[in-house]
Amino acid sequence: MFSERVVNVGSVIIGGNHPIVIQSMTNTDTKNFEGTLRQINDLADAGAKIVRVSVRDMEDISSFSKIVTYSKVPVVADIHFDYRLAIEAIKAGAAKIRINPGNIGSEEKIKKIVEVAKEYKVPIRIGSNSGSIGKEFRNLPRYQALAESVLKDVRLLEKEGFYDIVISMKSVEVKENFLANKYLSEMVPYPFHIGITEAGVFEDAAILSSVGIGSLLINGIGDTIRVSISGNPLKEIEIAKSLLVLLGFENGIRVVACPTCARTEINVERLAYDVKSWIEGKTVNRSITISVMGCIVNGPGEAKHSDLAIVGTKNSSAAVFLKGKLYGTFKNCELKDVLLKLIDTI
Repeated sequence: MFSERVVNVGSVIIGGNHPIVIQSMTNTDTKNFEGTLRQINDLADAGAKIVRVSVRDMEDISSFSKIVTYSKVPVVADIHFDYRLAIEAIKAGAAKIRINPGNIGSEEKIKKIVEVAKEYKVPIRIGSNSGSIGKEFRNLPRYQALAESVLKDVRLLEKEGFYDIVISMKSVEVKENFLANKYLSEMVPYPFHIGITEAGVFEDAAILSSVGIGSLLINGIGDTIRVSISGNPLKEIEIAKSLLVLLGFENGIRVVACPTCARTEINVERLAYDVKSWIEGKTVNRSITISVMGCIVNGPGEAKHSDLAIVGTKNSSAAVFLKGKLYGTFKNCELKDVLLKLIDTI
């Protein structure tokens, strides 16, 4: 969304003014064609626009070739160590390849990958993390060393006349992750794939990724994202979609609610969850904010920023505000129908 250059990953465009792209990675055995394809298509149905698949050896190539043929979304080949795997994955139909030039080996091997990538018009994502910092940069602050290591790889590809590049630097440390991406984003025009590596299980990953990815996005850095979670990758899509909607980078409905106090006249938490269930699956072509407020004292004022607001009152009723103005007072049993009707008018 913020880079100067754009890159075509199959049918998906990342960078420039294009929407931020959500992606994930399979954790099935790549040789298991049916299982891997099923997971890819489940991820696509959940909202992933790109899915990455590990290609570990030549035996994976046959299955990978079939996977990219039947996948609902472009498939990225994740390559480590063997440059021949990168070449064969490109020929097998990869929409993009992910390499860490530092573990591929000699510059000659990188050149061979670039030659084939040029021929097949396949972009290359340069992936690096805090564990793959170049020896010559280890005297620098870690964030700078990480960025300079990636920049070295970028210059290597540019030297070969290759510019279909996606940058990816990830650290388990959120501050280091932010500083590294900010540092390099000021030096290169390419799209950035962002995320927090090794973020952990669901609860921890949701917090770390929200802070790590969110801080970069609100500073104009990041064109495609992955929320890394140990376990079922479908949960990655759930968090990623919520994050983009809540930050206003993707169309959708967000529900905000007051933290409650002694003036609260309704069960705010329960009503907020009810509202979220009422709007589940509803698509909109813009960002909409619905506020759930607990009392009439501060509710109307605090909800003025919202498209819709429900302010709790006594006697099992609530005041509904539309664009900051009182729309009416309704019984709790009427709120769902009123809310869904008004959403369609915004």
